[in-house]
Amino acid sequence: MASTAPILALDPAPASASASASPLAPARAQGQAQVQGSLSEACGVAINYMASYELNVSDGYLSMVCYFDEDPVAPVYVPFFQNQTEVKKEHTRQFIRYLKEHKRTNVQAIVMALELENGLHKLLQDLQNLASQKNETDLLEFLKRFMGKQKRNIKYLEY
Repeated sequence: MASTAPILALDPAPASASASASPLAPARAQGQAQVQGSLSEACGVAINYMASYELNVSDGYLSMVCYFDEDPVAPVYVPFFQNQTEVKKEHTRQFIRYLKEHKRTNVQAIVMALELENGLHKLLQDLQNLASQKNETDLLEFLKRFMGKQKRNIKYLEY
């Protein structure tokens, strides 16, 4: 199943956090109103959390679709799962666009993208190390194509 890793490099509240610690909990008043068109940090974090969660739900539906992928007697609700995979991705895009319109700059976007790519590269390295320890040669071969792409993406963003 998919991770709840944040898509915009802001950590969502851990599952064990109390409701008041959630990014969706009302923020304490800062004593100043936000300038129209800007977005408070608390709301930015909450929107990021929503986008991350929508993407996680999309991944969950995708996992269900893949489970029944080549099953000739797949349940009648599989098309619903397929549809929801795309719907949730679109919701994610909408939340991200909202952040872009109200908060993010080009430099922030590049920095966040680089953080995401580096995080993904680290996860791939960890998986590669585990596969190596367990002598999973097929998995090691499979991972090679992803490692090369990650390295290229990181170099591109660092440039």
